[in-house]
Amino acid sequence: MKKLVLPLSLMVPVLFFSQQRKKDTATTKVTDIEEVVFQKKATGRTNDLTNVRISAKEAKSVASINGGIEGLLKTLPSVNSNTELSSQYMVRGGNYDENLIYINDIEIYRPFLIRNSQQEGMSIINPDMVSAVNFSAGGFEAKYGDKMSSALNIYYREPEKFEVSGEASLIGGRLTTGLASKNKKFTALFSGRYRNTNLVLNTLKEDTDFNPTYWDFQSYLNYHVSDKFSMSFIGYYSKNDYEMIPRAKSVTFGSLQQPITVNIGYGGQENDQYKNMMGTFSMNYKPADKWKLTLDAFAYQNREREYYTIQSAYELQTFDPVTQQPVTSFDVGGQIEHARNDLFVRTYGTQFRAKFSPNVNTDFEVGFKYEKENLKDLTNEWKLIDSAGYSLPRPEIIDPRTGTTGDLKLAYYIAGQNNIEPTRLSAYAQYSQKFYWGASKVFVNAGVRVANWSFNKETIFSPRAQFAIKPDWDSDMLFKISGGIYYQAPFYKEIKDLDGNFNSNIKSQRSIQVILANDYEFQMYDRPFKLTTELYYKKMDNLIPYYMDNVRIRYSGQNNSKGYAYGIDTRLFGEFVPGVDSWLSASYARVYENIDGRGDIPRPTDQRLRFAMFYQDYMPSFPSMRVNLTLVYAMGLPTGAPVMFNSNGQPDFGSAYNYQQTLPSYKRVDLGLTKVFIDPKEKNKRSGFWGNFEELTLGVQVFNAFNINNTVANQWITDYNSNYMYPVPVRLTGRFFNVKLEFKL
Repeated sequence: MKKLVLPLSLMVPVLFFSQQRKKDTATTKVTDIEEVVFQKKATGRTNDLTNVRISAKEAKSVASINGGIEGLLKTLPSVNSNTELSSQYMVRGGNYDENLIYINDIEIYRPFLIRNSQQEGMSIINPDMVSAVNFSAGGFEAKYGDKMSSALNIYYREPEKFEVSGEASLIGGRLTTGLASKNKKFTALFSGRYRNTNLVLNTLKEDTDFNPTYWDFQSYLNYHVSDKFSMSFIGYYSKNDYEMIPRAKSVTFGSLQQPITVNIGYGGQENDQYKNMMGTFSMNYKPADKWKLTLDAFAYQNREREYYTIQSAYELQTFDPVTQQPVTSFDVGGQIEHARNDLFVRTYGTQFRAKFSPNVNTDFEVGFKYEKENLKDLTNEWKLIDSAGYSLPRPEIIDPRTGTTGDLKLAYYIAGQNNIEPTRLSAYAQYSQKFYWGASKVFVNAGVRVANWSFNKETIFSPRAQFAIKPDWDSDMLFKISGGIYYQAPFYKEIKDLDGNFNSNIKSQRSIQVILANDYEFQMYDRPFKLTTELYYKKMDNLIPYYMDNVRIRYSGQNNSKGYAYGIDTRLFGEFVPGVDSWLSASYARVYENIDGRGDIPRPTDQRLRFAMFYQDYMPSFPSMRVNLTLVYAMGLPTGAPVMFNSNGQPDFGSAYNYQQTLPSYKRVDLGLTKVFIDPKEKNKRSGFWGNFEELTLGVQVFNAFNINNTVANQWITDYNSNYMYPVPVRLTGRFFNVKLEFKL
């Protein structure tokens, strides 16, 4: 087997490799070809030029703790994440809340109160049920909703016969059953999953008792009444329980010349619960081949509870770099963190979509959506910091002669009781066309969407357009430009300020985007490859400042910032090994904001340089032995001190300017080795008991193969003597070996 060793110089875009026309004349092509067909009709077919199609099979095999679709997305150049425990991701300078997620064209929601990646559990997307995956990192078409970063659309599959498949590993398992009637008018897909990451969390270098359990159940039912009319239903229920009792932790940080160790002892516990339910009912009607009408009814309910009271006592020490003996004890102190937060979210509504295709090259699409929302939020959260007998901030001294102090001052106190029931309306219209311009193939997609939210009485107008041209060159190249005005429609997180109240004056954040792209397809060593390069620029205003703590995003609740983002993404995709797809990704991205006119500062999602790889291989002499590898290197994200509160008790984001730190680079390699005992591609079926199996594999996964201590966030500890805030790193998981068995009957 011949392997390819490709230099990084190949990641440079070849924009004008060859501009010679083919020998065939343009005239002949125009007169002989009446229809221009760029895409085959298939499940999940889209007219979106910015779309990247992800293989559902590769998503199931990727070696990552969360696995699934998001694990593969994080190897794309435009997608960034600095934690392996979360299925959330950041795209081109955006944060976790700026990404749209759809299942069968119906938008879904994530839990809202999760503050660290250990609590998150499983993604709602079940890889066993997936048929097609479409992902756009920006500049997406008008039919997708109002978010500023990306759109992910998942299409579930219909089974063709009775099937049973499953997976069992050291951290959980899943079982999926598919049914289909003889005439295939009725199909059903059921799947349940369970996960417990206790063994993985035990690789953290701390004395903590974890008991995180996550499970869910999904169903997808279809009934084809006739060739023209069909109905479908998707049901989803999940329950996540996260229990954590911290005991002690010791962290060494600082520099070689001045290493600092913080020893922390804990008391108390955390007990969180997250329950999610979703149901969607769809009716599809095709009165004629040129028409497709869809009516969806949906309902979503989320019940979250975040309860914790944790007391901690800490000691800061420096050590002699040679003798490793303690030299100075900076400070001793403690703090109490307390929360009793409850959230209830219910959304329900309906949407109508119509598509008219007068010919194979033209599509007209319109849609309307009505959504009723119910948000009930109870927040009671505070933090007390004590150092050498003094609370921070220090209480005001009323009588300096007697030392009488004033009221106890908390580091912060957030309390709110909110209950709103707003209505959200939205509509879109778009037009797609394929045609010849001379001898060049051209694709145009243009549309507009409009939305209104009764809570803030705001109406937003979002025009979007895409254009592509495929010149008649010897080189197979496609040039694209896309963009428009994209809004971040506010919801629970954005409208909640740092006092715990909902701000009805909040406005949608806005991003004006332009993306230039080039796709170059070529053959190397008689194998297909594709080099994709994209340059983008975003100008943003009405931004709501926020700070990130682990995976929690806390907004200021005010539109008092503006910013911009720019970058370049490249991906080399192809058969590095014959018969299997792999890719290399590289990107450079910057994102800045200006809060209250104080000057530009990197946003908490300022990615900078990132490199990722997804690689698949097999042994030539033993093709049943297969390996896949994911590698990620990303420069550290900016991190500032938590938001301070001024003397009037109001939040002040000025601390983001005063305490700027950068997390260490995120470096991780996950490895999966699989032995295929029964391959569905084999023509010779086994007999007896093993003849019931269509597929059977046994694998070993090595998570964090090089045991790198990555940092996801900082815990800020204040030295009372100097009033200096020390960033104590919060580490991620270490090396872990997992055994996984997969089967299909």
